[in-house]
Amino acid sequence: MRTGARSEVTPEAPVSAKLRPCRGLIADQRGAVALEVPAVWLLLMFVVLLPLADIAVAAFQYISARQALRSYGHYLQYNPPPDVTNLSQGNWLTTAQTKAAFDSRYSISSPQVLCNNASCTDPTVTPKSYSYSTTITITPIVLKSVLCGTGANGCTFTLFYSERFQ
Repeated sequence: MRTGARSEVTPEAPVSAKLRPCRGLIADQRGAVALEVPAVWLLLMFVVLLPLADIAVAAFQYISARQALRSYGHYLQYNPPPDVTNLSQGNWLTTAQTKAAFDSRYSISSPQVLCNNASCTDPTVTPKSYSYSTTITITPIVLKSVLCGTGANGCTFTLFYSERFQ
């Protein structure tokens, strides 16, 4: 090499010269997570967590109503009416309705005592089963069209319960 000789500089393309400041920004992504986390959080909230909350609330209401029906059924199981043709005799129906009103969230309909899948008309026939129902109303936030449908009742569901006397 000669001393005092100039080194040759190859000319760069004008586009790459313009991209030099951007290369620094592209390589430096320290703040990217700060911008992505809120978007991911909103996506998870509206797509995953709120629909799961709707399903969970509806399931809790269904389970609570079903348990209220079962508890009332246990009372009727151990306290059958004295005369199946006249449920008002001995205040059986009044007492049963008082017990049904114990849980005010789920109003239970008047029980029907059945003999061979029909109302009992003969007092000598042993009652075979009883039947009653309750109604629940759910209020979903996101899944209203999926859980409620488009019927006239909307988000109101009737749960029926029947059990055989032992």
